[in-house]
Amino acid sequence: MQFLTNINYDFLGKRKIAFVISGILILISIVSLILHGGPKYSIDFEGGSFLHVKFIDKADSLASVDVSINKVRESLADMGLGKSEIKHFGSNQEIGLRISEKNDSPDLAVNVISRLQESFPQNNIIEMSKDTVSAKVGKELVWIAIKAILISSIFILIYVMFRFQLRFSIGAVIALFHDIIITMGIFSVFNIEVSLPVIAALLTIVGYSLNDTIVVYDRIRENMKSLRKNISLQGLIENMNLSVNETLSRTIITSLTTLVVVLVLLVFGGEVLFGFSLALSIGILVGSYSSIFVASPVVLEIQKRKLGQDTAALKSKKR
Repeated sequence: MQFLTNINYDFLGKRKIAFVISGILILISIVSLILHGGPKYSIDFEGGSFLHVKFIDKADSLASVDVSINKVRESLADMGLGKSEIKHFGSNQEIGLRISEKNDSPDLAVNVISRLQESFPQNNIIEMSKDTVSAKVGKELVWIAIKAILISSIFILIYVMFRFQLRFSIGAVIALFHDIIITMGIFSVFNIEVSLPVIAALLTIVGYSLNDTIVVYDRIRENMKSLRKNISLQGLIENMNLSVNETLSRTIITSLTTLVVVLVLLVFGGEVLFGFSLALSIGILVGSYSSIFVASPVVLEIQKRKLGQDTAALKSKKR
């Protein structure tokens, strides 16, 4: 389906502006990660427990209950949990309590619920779930996540190199790291937790971004056949602009349809799916941008250097 026809936007002509924008976003992301001492890891990585409880009105079980976070914090202060992360979880009558491993204990959930029951006698306190991860397991998960992203990037480099050429694989991998760093940077800037679902979203972004990039690369390769061996810089720019314009409808349609579904998850999926859907939303937008303004321009810059070297070599032979 083509809803954009006979378009001829000069995307490659704006590559320097795009590089500056990407450079600024990456710099902000890296600075934020350094200042925060890395991403804000969830219990999945840091170790400890996450307790999810629900408050139900004793008089009317169907009535909405608005729980005061401050009152919850005050009631748990003498248990050493006053400075723990406590927030509404899904609705105002449910709370999530994040507890570090040093404050954790086998009877934690029972003690917390008992104390909350004393502080909120008008409510029934129900434990919805409790997740516990040791610090050792958390550290192992961090390295497993990093290895997964690095290994997938290496295989992508090899795959694209064999299917296309080395310069294309370099452009694809740079675009992938561009997407991941900016996504992680946004999470860091807004101090949002990175959990296992977020890592799953990052790996999904890798696949999504690569798919978008491969479509553009495939069209570039097809159109390059018309250039044959007489490849000039201007001819290459025209070819890449033509290829990006020809695949633009497909890129927009795919991104929009996927983004609509992910935004529905973001709005209605609740706290559990928030990090996952937010990471995917950012990744889809940044990935679509990078396939146009990062992946192809990087290939152009590499080819530009190669053409310069070839010209210099030809001049030296003539001398």
